[in-house]
Amino acid sequence: MTRWSTPKLAGYAGLSAVGLLTALAFARPELVALTAPFLLALAAGLALATPPRLSARVELDRERALEGDDVAVRIVVESTTPIDRLDLYLHLPTGIELTDGRNPIALRLAAGERREFELTLHARHWGGHRLGPLYTRTRDPLGFLVWEQTAPARPELRTYPREDVLRRVLQPRETQVFSGNEVARRKGEGIEFADIRLWAPGDPLNRINWRASARRDELWVNESHPERNTDVIIFVDSFAEARSGNEGTLDLAVRATSAVADAYVRRRDRVGLISFGGILRWLVPGTGLVQLYRILDALLDTQIILSYYWKEIDVIPRRTLPPNALVIALSPLLDQRSVGALLDLRARGHDLVVIDVSPVPFVAHPAGGLDAVAHDIWALRRDVLRHRLQQAGVAVVEWRDERSLQSVMEEVREFRRYSRHARV
Repeated sequence: MTRWSTPKLAGYAGLSAVGLLTALAFARPELVALTAPFLLALAAGLALATPPRLSARVELDRERALEGDDVAVRIVVESTTPIDRLDLYLHLPTGIELTDGRNPIALRLAAGERREFELTLHARHWGGHRLGPLYTRTRDPLGFLVWEQTAPARPELRTYPREDVLRRVLQPRETQVFSGNEVARRKGEGIEFADIRLWAPGDPLNRINWRASARRDELWVNESHPERNTDVIIFVDSFAEARSGNEGTLDLAVRATSAVADAYVRRRDRVGLISFGGILRWLVPGTGLVQLYRILDALLDTQIILSYYWKEIDVIPRRTLPPNALVIALSPLLDQRSVGALLDLRARGHDLVVIDVSPVPFVAHPAGGLDAVAHDIWALRRDVLRHRLQQAGVAVVEWRDERSLQSVMEEVREFRRYSRHARV
């Protein structure tokens, strides 16, 4: 998009026109001599001013980065006409900071000259950041005319959150049919010893337990547990969040989702994603590095959407969740629709884990008065809500930023280990 303006030219033209009209009205020829220099400057400006033929673009050395990385950006400008003064300015989105280089830039270009400028940007926050627009402003030699232009291309820098490395993950109650790293409860072909039984026709010889057979004077064979993969669905609640400064509950949930997805993908499990907010989005389970990048790209589009229209969106459609899947929910438990959806998943028999991304650290406790009482009542209601989920057989753990994600996962493991599976 190109537009041009003539602030000084309009001023000179107006002044010259006023002088000529005044000279004609009062028959004063000296006024014509007074306005003559302005007319000459106007004529020179129109004669010397030529519209610039300029091209400008922004190039990234890479399109993907992690939080805290530095990314090199190149601004390339080229003109087929001489430009006495060129101003360049690259607009930077929130979350991207300039660490090295000049922005804006002022320069002069000769006809046919090509110039490149290097900028170093710091990816401070995760998200899909679109750089630009790149604004250009050129002037004629006398400064009468100004042309402003916007570069059409706006490259996107996708900044992924830095995640924790999980040493252990949660084991689901049920496994799937494909091979993986999880030991299944059922017996079959595998390397994990399960039990021994009497030999039956068709059993291979390499499964005979010779020591047990010698003691019992009959053939016994070993049984084992097969290694299977699991289906894991990560549930991200984006209905509401608590935020203080540059951090909030959604940031913690996104970073935790990235870490959990990476850990399960490395185990050859199938991982899917559900973003439950004003708009319901889901990603079907898949395996491999490509699936991990799909999940990360989907996370970059996660945002808080205040929805007052979808009041009845409190359930997850059945076809979005595969059977026997482990559902790991990351939610601040601030919206009743999210709580209702979680209870509905548990009522349908899904293996559910809830990590309560606590909003309490992001809300300052009032010094006293009714505000302090209201804050305490709100905290107590959150305890009651977690107790309600636990009564339904859901492992619920409160996660605050001072705790590592691994410690939260270990607490969930202990809860699932010593608690009975509630009937619903």
